[in-house]
Amino acid sequence: MNMHTLPAEVIAVVPAAGIGSRMQATCPKQYLTIGQQTLLEHSIARLFSHPAIKQVIVALSPHDTQFASLPLARDPRVISVTGGETRAESVLAGLRAAQGASWVLVHDAARPCLHADDLARLLQVRETSHVGAILAAPVRDTMKRGEPGVAAVAHTVERDDLWHALTPQFFPHQLLTACLTRALAEGATITDEASALEYCGYHPLLVSGRSDNIKVTRPEDLALAAFYLTQIQLKESA
Repeated sequence: MNMHTLPAEVIAVVPAAGIGSRMQATCPKQYLTIGQQTLLEHSIARLFSHPAIKQVIVALSPHDTQFASLPLARDPRVISVTGGETRAESVLAGLRAAQGASWVLVHDAARPCLHADDLARLLQVRETSHVGAILAAPVRDTMKRGEPGVAAVAHTVERDDLWHALTPQFFPHQLLTACLTRALAEGATITDEASALEYCGYHPLLVSGRSDNIKVTRPEDLALAAFYLTQIQLKESA
């Protein structure tokens, strides 16, 4: 496959049906704000920084009351669908709405600090792979395995070849759909899109990405994401 045969457009799916209970906030974490925009708006804006991404499908909770009030809801490049109770179900809902796409990018709704160069390198995987890839960062810290059910160290985990899985994750549409469908039907534990492919025997590539591409999960993450996002914006405006 060469660049001349690659589809010009990529459809992105953003699962945004979660409630973000660990944030201890009064609204789902994707609607917390940095500056004048929500995390969801920042995350989608980072996707649109690449010209190949022409459409984003957002999978929302059936009880969502906030998306419709965002300027994002009136962007013709963005469509919304009703998600499911789990991330995998929400991603599948997005995939069903992306039937025309050969490749689909999945990105977290509360991961607003994606760098344009990381995104570009991930999208280049179409040139060489029929399986796809994820952004990931090598583990640098010492890792400990805890005793089951006890807050005590069982042993140190060797960190060689350990990676932090990030998003976006990027796969052929048909392959991701088939793997998620099978994994859900067979009751597999699916924590991200790559784990569905792994369950079905595939080995997605690892594309090394920046560790400041953080997911806002806990209250202290919000200020850190705001700092990182400011640095990205300063770099890109320079």
